[in-house]
Amino acid sequence: MFAILETGGFQYRIAPGEEIEVPSMRVEVGEKVSLPHILVWENEGKCEVGRPTVTDVSAQAEVVAHGRYPKILVQKFKRRKKYRRLIGHRTPYTRLRILSIERRAASVAADEER
Repeated sequence: MFAILETGGFQYRIAPGEEIEVPSMRVEVGEKVSLPHILVWENEGKCEVGRPTVTDVSAQAEVVAHGRYPKILVQKFKRRKKYRRLIGHRTPYTRLRILSIERRAASVAADEER
């Protein structure tokens, strides 16, 4: 079982038990979060592709840690003008552990009625 998740403007291939690093989220360490933007969901050989997302499927994750990536240096320079600028930047991230990827129970009941 795996899914393609969209969060923070990036797409990630996820599976239960994996850890991923996503752009910083304002959630405390140890809390559980729901990630509803699933683009592709594969379960037991059956693949569903969303338009744009697969409805009623979400991923449950636990926040493991917060951190910052290594420093990126950005330099501006204009020749012969004595103009130089060096700026450092560290992007914050949140590490998530994927607990499960599942269809919500209400939609399963609705599918059976159809």
